[in-house]
Amino acid sequence: MKIATWNVNSIRARLPRVLAWLEARQPDVVCLQETKVVDELFPREEIEALGYAIECFGQKTYNGVAVLSRSEMTDVVRGFPNDPEDAQRRVLGVCVQGYQILNLYVVNGREVGCDAYERKLILLEDLRQMVCTRYADAERLILTGDFNVTFDDRDIYDPEAWRDRILCSVPERDALGRVMECGLADAFRHFHDEGEHYTWWDFRTRGWQRNRGLRIDHFLMSPAALDSCRSILIDRDERDGEKPSDHAPVIVDVDVASAAQ
Repeated sequence: MKIATWNVNSIRARLPRVLAWLEARQPDVVCLQETKVVDELFPREEIEALGYAIECFGQKTYNGVAVLSRSEMTDVVRGFPNDPEDAQRRVLGVCVQGYQILNLYVVNGREVGCDAYERKLILLEDLRQMVCTRYADAERLILTGDFNVTFDDRDIYDPEAWRDRILCSVPERDALGRVMECGLADAFRHFHDEGEHYTWWDFRTRGWQRNRGLRIDHFLMSPAALDSCRSILIDRDERDGEKPSDHAPVIVDVDVASAAQ
């Protein structure tokens, strides 16, 4: 089963590219972030025509997450347990073929020390608590999405230039590390130990053209999920071309048959 994550930076603006990519790559499950649309206006018809069921959790103009799946989705979770009614739409969980999948769009944080940065740290703590309680008994658990945090210097094109800046600061990494302590592993590093693998390139600095990127889109897996994972790749081709998102999709291939044994 191929599971993908992709911050599309507006599903409606990127719809032609998303549809072409779905037909070309044929993923079984796709976790989208920054859909930037209320659920009533999500482009269901075009995506359903390609054989996908859709669960979405969106809001106007900002944020928003969605999961597309060729298989039935159950155990749908929207948001954190104690979220107020007007909370930002950043968390969507589903169960597909025995895998509990949590799709996340973590707060960017803007700059270290500001209010948005503090909200980011709170969200990561809320995530830790949710994983360690609601998903404590999930054997095959996958957290994926745009975490807006690098793990270490291998995830950064110029570590010194980004030292202690947003996406790379010690408190952010520590907060993500506490989530990992719930029994999760970075699937990408299971297969690739070297640096210079990125998933996001800044539009404003022509990061793509200069290959100045960061790896901030992750697959975090429980031991059983990781044992069934056969490969992971960053689909760099989708970052190129006309009107791309600033993120590339990341795709894992898990062996459902071996996981079911």
